[in-house]
Amino acid sequence: MPPNIFWASNHYEHPPLTDEAILWAQSLLGVQLPPELVALLRIQNGGYTQGFAHPMPRPTTWAKDHVPLDDLSGILESQHPSPMNLALTPELTIEWGLPPNQVLLSGDGHYWITLDYRGGPVPSVAWIDVECGEDFQIAPTFSAFLEGLVPASQYSDAECSPASPPPP
Repeated sequence: MPPNIFWASNHYEHPPLTDEAILWAQSLLGVQLPPELVALLRIQNGGYTQGFAHPMPRPTTWAKDHVPLDDLSGILESQHPSPMNLALTPELTIEWGLPPNQVLLSGDGHYWITLDYRGGPVPSVAWIDVECGEDFQIAPTFSAFLEGLVPASQYSDAECSPASPPPP
């Protein structure tokens, strides 16, 4: 995935990523962020993507064969509020009852795409839907995740709706 075709709108007007912000976020989150993620955030510090999906070998609550990547969080300090912020991970992890050692890349609370550090210092990318008990690996690394992205337009609108409703 060439980084220059990854991004669409910077709707929340995120400021450019700085070296200081990267160090601050890594300290806050207690992880080393993948260099491929940092490279993308240096082009645009989070926001909406061109509209991607990642094929899945099993159904999820999103669809029978893929998960969405419509946006990707940036690194923002508190003076610039935005819902697309990796620094919100600690509070959102508590709020949504997520497993530990995650960095939230994208999601709306009902589902999340995360950097999953439960296996060690090099994260995999996971799909987590706490309400429905889903916790699946999407890709073994962030790089592999990026390589697996396809235009969301490859899937019909019917396939882009949740595969099953959340439990009552």
